[in-house]
This record gives sequence, C-alpha cells and structure tokens, in this order.
Amino acid sequence: MENILDLNLSALKSWMKENNESEFRAKQIFVWIYKGTWNFEGMKNISKNTQQKLKRHFYIEIPEVVQAYDSKLEATHKFLLKYRDGNIIESVVMEYGYGNSICISTQIGCRMRCKFCASTVGGLVRNLSCGEIISQILRVQKEIKDRISNVVLMGSGEPLDNYDNVIEFIRIINSDYSLNIGQRRITLSTCGIVPKMRALADMNLQITLAVSLHAPNDNLRRTMMPVANKYSIDEILDACRYYIKKTNRRITFEYAIVKDVNDSKENAKKLSNILKGLLCHVNLISINEVRENNFKKSSISNLGMFCNILMAAGIETTIRKEMGADINAACGQLRRSYINSIGVWLSPKYSINNQR
Repeated sequence: MENILDLNLSALKSWMKENNESEFRAKQIFVWIYKGTWNFEGMKNISKNTQQKLKRHFYIEIPEVVQAYDSKLEATHKFLLKYRDGNIIESVVMEYGYGNSICISTQIGCRMRCKFCASTVGGLVRNLSCGEIISQILRVQKEIKDRISNVVLMGSGEPLDNYDNVIEFIRIINSDYSLNIGQRRITLSTCGIVPKMRALADMNLQITLAVSLHAPNDNLRRTMMPVANKYSIDEILDACRYYIKKTNRRITFEYAIVKDVNDSKENAKKLSNILKGLLCHVNLISINEVRENNFKKSSISNLGMFCNILMAAGIETTIRKEMGADINAACGQLRRSYINSIGVWLSPKYSINNQR
C-alpha cells in the first residue's frame, strides 16, 4: 500500500484512469483530505466502490500526537508526532500577527552532526517522504483549529539531504488543490550543501533560502559544523550569489551566537567583511543549550554588540526572538527528552539506503 499524500494531483489522476475511475475524482479526494477528512469512507461524493478501491491501494498517513505543549511565555505550541512505523518527530507552531508559522522536520534525526543541535544526536534514522512532511501541517492545523500560513523547513534534519522529497513537498503545498501556501511564505534552511543549493537555484522557486553559517571563517566553522570539512565558506557564498542571480531573492544567513566561541568583536567584523555587498539578511540566534555539548549562551550585551557591528557595515541584521524556551522548542530537544524518558531508540522501519 502507498501513502496517498505522497502523490500529487497528476499522479492520482493517472492512477484513477488506470483503475477505470474518472480523473476528476482525484481532485475531490484531495480536497477532502486537505480539509481534514482522513478516511475514505468519509468522502461523501465518492462512490462506495471507489472508496473500496482506494482502501485497497492507499492509506492516509497522518501522525499521532504523542505529546503537545503550550508555552506559558508566548504563543508557541510544540507537538511530538509519531508515524505508523513508530518513529518520532516534532513540529512547532508560532502565532504571529500575520498568521501561524510552523517549523517542520524533513528527516527523522540528522547526519550533519552540527555540535549545537539536538536533532543530530543519534544520527539519521531515515528521510521523511513528501507526504509525511505534509502530514505534519495537516495534523497541527487540526490541533490548533486554525490555518498554517507560513512554513519553515528548519526542524529535525537537513532539507537538502532529502532533496527530492522536499522539492515535491513544496510543489504540492503550493498547489491550489492542497494547502495553497505561497512559495514566498516558505523558508528552507540548509547547513550549506553546495551542489544542492545550486540545483535549488536552478528550480527558480520563490522560497526564502536560509543558510546556517555560524562562523566567519572555515577553521572556526569546522569546529562547529562537520559539513565545513567538505564545503568552504567561499564555496557556500558563491552558491548564494548564484541563487540570488537566478531567483532575485535575498538570502538569510543564520548565525547562532555561542559564548566564547564565535561571539567576539573580531568575528563580527570578519562576518561583515565576507557578507558586504551581498543581497542578504543576518539572523542572530541565541544558542539553545543542549546537554550533549558544552556550548553556552552568549550575553545579551554581546548579541547587541554583534548586531550593531553588522548594521554599521550596512548589513541588515535582526536578533531572533527566543520562543518556546519553556517547552523545549529548540530543534530536536523535545524528541531527545522523550526518547531518553522511555529509554529506547525508536528504530526505522525502512533502511536509509532505500530512501531517495
């Protein structure tokens, strides 16, 4: 059987035709699913015979809510979600004046091994299919009883390490038969996988590309992010220039400030020098402390100093507001806490080698 959410409208139309069904029924089926009906029997304008065919060939993969938390500090909600194979991921919803923004996962675990990130502890279990990524939004919308308007691919996993599924996910949620979320309301965050950044640029999507930089030079970056051993900052910036040229979209650079590691005045000046003249925005992030490493938060004054130096150099810079700290809203923290509490590592149903 196949997860019907892994199909786009064209693929489902083809299946309907091959199975002696009217192609126009495909859109009706998706309208039911994307509006919250997750069983074929509930699709009132689909015949019983067609419903039975669908049940024999497809299932609708919507994760179960294992735990849900509401922040007491601000309008942030975190959901621990479990798929049918028992694997756990997490999604975070942040309420803003302009709508609800969701931070979703693209992989179960991560193999990038960034030292400041909880989601990489334990490595990569498997990729999520495009339908499994979509289903996070569907589940969360039903839980909060409101529409998601903005999507951030910044949860567990490296989106460009699951490239094909992520691209299909973007295409589907942008479609009017599904969630109709505009591309400019989608942000994809990467640690800097250069060939995939260039491939993404060639797609000429109108999404926002966010690059996790976290250091102004390669030597320092290698101590924080193993991917820096493969791709240099120069290579990443060249790929960013290519992305800007192809899409005319501004790049966001994420810079997690770590006490006594990358938060000095010298680092701020070096960062401003390498980014000068680039169509970009810098998002300074107060590091989330993870018990598996020794990284500590930098002071508020250091954050301000760093921001002022970049702004003085003409680089638009903001300090990201910390949200959901009381509910472990940082990437991977809640999942790790849950797995530790039950004393097991939830194993994959499928091997990584079988994933695209």
